[in-house]
Amino acid sequence: MKRLVLILVAMLAFGTAFAAAQEEGASPNDVNISQVVFEHVGDSYEWHFFNTRDGKSVAMYLPVIVRTRDGRWHLFSSRHLLHGEGAEYQGLHIAAEGQPHAGKIVQADGSRPFDVSITKNVLSLFISSILLVVIVLLTARWYKRHDSLKEAPKGLAALMEPLVCMVNDMARDNIGPDYRRYSPYLLTAFLFILLNNFLGILPVFPGGANLTGNIACTLVLALFTFFTVNLTGTKHYYKEMINPEVPVYLKPIMAPIEIFSAIVKPLSLTIRLFANMLAGHIQILCMVCIIFIMAKYGGVLLAGMGAVSVIFGIFLDVLEMLISFIQAYIFTMLSSIYIGLARAKE
Repeated sequence: MKRLVLILVAMLAFGTAFAAAQEEGASPNDVNISQVVFEHVGDSYEWHFFNTRDGKSVAMYLPVIVRTRDGRWHLFSSRHLLHGEGAEYQGLHIAAEGQPHAGKIVQADGSRPFDVSITKNVLSLFISSILLVVIVLLTARWYKRHDSLKEAPKGLAALMEPLVCMVNDMARDNIGPDYRRYSPYLLTAFLFILLNNFLGILPVFPGGANLTGNIACTLVLALFTFFTVNLTGTKHYYKEMINPEVPVYLKPIMAPIEIFSAIVKPLSLTIRLFANMLAGHIQILCMVCIIFIMAKYGGVLLAGMGAVSVIFGIFLDVLEMLISFIQAYIFTMLSSIYIGLARAKE
């Protein structure tokens, strides 16, 4: 029932924007579906909530923090750049579609300043990190106040215990005797990815950001695994990589292959998580946008396809919840396997 309500809220947000377009004399053909989809899955300098019936945007304008080439720092609200077409403030503006650095803040000459602004994905990262810390501390408080050997966990602790045990068992099976050294990282990675995957499905604040569908975020997570693997690997791991026990004539071939394999592993982690989460969000948004496409064909077809869109939208939303868990599990499992291979002994 809650998922149904969330889907309807998402459709209401789209419907409000569509009604505003119609009030201004626009036709359904004027609604750019691709623009709607990519604006929702992309990063931005504002957190858009919805449009009012008179066409006004209700959004959270985020702080812009940039350093221009003249060495000056600029700190101001993104409202100055987003309020009006082609708005410019302090010599800065957002590059339009078709221009270099489209959607990013640029200077008057089109060059990019040093940009450390709090964008939608950055704010989502802060929120999810704080939320994850709160969840872990509340769970730890329950175990501190109760004897888990005599009392079954309740509430949040009951939800977290099977997840922690699952990751802990995964680490023990794939890494070996010294798995406790790596369990905190694996558990943090699993819970962080899972939490952000679920927040990305929610159509209302603080959800709606596409953090794990952003390749920069998934790349950083994969690099954590890469450095954990290669900075804690045993001598035998490096020996098998650089000087594998194969016939002499195969060593010049096998050594580059092994090194290339070590480099490709984080890339596979990056692309797998990024592509699956991005594709899931696009599918749900495209299903909702079917209503806009059908609007020009009359009320009967609109009503029929609208019902189909809602049903399949709910189905895809539930499927996305399953994929969110699976992708967090796969990332953690592969990370533990890579670490286990690096801990191999003679």
